[in-house]
Amino acid sequence: MAIDLAFDREHIWHPYTSLKNPLPVYPVVRAEGCRLFLEDGRSLIDGTSSWWSAVHGYNHPELNAAVNTQLANMSHVMFGGIVHQPAVDLAKLLLSMVPTGLNKVFFADSGSIAVEVALKMALQYWLSKGVSAKSRILSLSKAYHGDTFAAMAVCDPDDGMHTLFRSQLTPHLFAPAPQSRFDGAWQEEEGQKLRQLFERHHQTLAAMIIEPVLQGAGGMRMYHPEYLKVCRALCNEFNVLLICDEIATGFGRTGKLFACDHAAISPDILCLGKALSGGYITLAATLCTDKVADGIAGALMHGPTYMANPLACSVGVASLKLIAQNRWQQQVQCIEQQLNTELAPARLLAQVADVRVLGAVGVVEMTGNVDVALCQRLFVELGVWVRPFGKLLYLMPPFLISSSELTALTQAIVKVCQQPILTTQAPLPGA
Repeated sequence: MAIDLAFDREHIWHPYTSLKNPLPVYPVVRAEGCRLFLEDGRSLIDGTSSWWSAVHGYNHPELNAAVNTQLANMSHVMFGGIVHQPAVDLAKLLLSMVPTGLNKVFFADSGSIAVEVALKMALQYWLSKGVSAKSRILSLSKAYHGDTFAAMAVCDPDDGMHTLFRSQLTPHLFAPAPQSRFDGAWQEEEGQKLRQLFERHHQTLAAMIIEPVLQGAGGMRMYHPEYLKVCRALCNEFNVLLICDEIATGFGRTGKLFACDHAAISPDILCLGKALSGGYITLAATLCTDKVADGIAGALMHGPTYMANPLACSVGVASLKLIAQNRWQQQVQCIEQQLNTELAPARLLAQVADVRVLGAVGVVEMTGNVDVALCQRLFVELGVWVRPFGKLLYLMPPFLISSSELTALTQAIVKVCQQPILTTQAPLPGA
């Protein structure tokens, strides 16, 4: 039976689009390896890992086995008053991998909720200490941390995708986006400007939240690791908690197991998601230090219905075991080298403003906003799946992608960059 596209268009909302004039959709009936198979028989090489989550590709035998084995025992039980082996196994694996000092795990069911929990932890920590003045969060311009309300409040309020709701969001403090490029020189004045913000506002700051090294949906901006070191030092000096949002960057994407590792720092609170379950089932986690956990008086008032879902935890264990084999290191290194080489020709094109690569992330920034529907049609015609947004065409492929598959993606990017794809319309949000 064919997928009813007319019904879909009339009744089903898709991410970051309008029901009145939605973006076109492409019916997928199967996925395997790095390929999505369309209803009409065509296959597309996936360049986005299903929004950065399917790092092991699709239909992976070990991940499939983990789900099937767990399904035969139980698919779900509430986590209130109950514990199960998949949650314990996943927590043990996580704590063996994350930056030092993180010892407590709260399992959530999406990245946005992991951020909500992190913010709640930070605020409740200071309330428990009787320091109610510490009620604001320091975030960055160009930041993106999720689509729920507390998460939206720490996204860029002026140039982000949630400006429509600005008057309904809790006002927080925003530092300028880091300007020192990852592949460039560190600019000392950036640290000085950040210090001035801490000196002026630290008495009201509960925490600073940051996407380490790579600002994702806020523009795929890759900044200098020294900025992270400055953040950690200032949070220590001024008694402010540091939250690192590694939902997009965790588990090898930037060339280190965690993006924090580029600066050899560890946060007080860490948010993880996406690749945590290998893109199989929605799963996230918020981790914190003993200091934070011990400082929170009473219960942490948060409990998602599907918290620590056994199916998700089981596939998470399988995903992390694949990561622990460390094949990702060579895979990501090869992807990075190939992206650098094969995206370089785009730098010579008139419509291209910048090309940048970090680990298994390749970004081509155009001089203006792109027509998403047009770009997607052109990419599908070239046999690849790339999801542009704003001014950006980017690649975050599965780690197991072959050299020839990656070449097909990079060649498609360069070809599309030569087409008249820029638009004068306001950009559609969403990465």
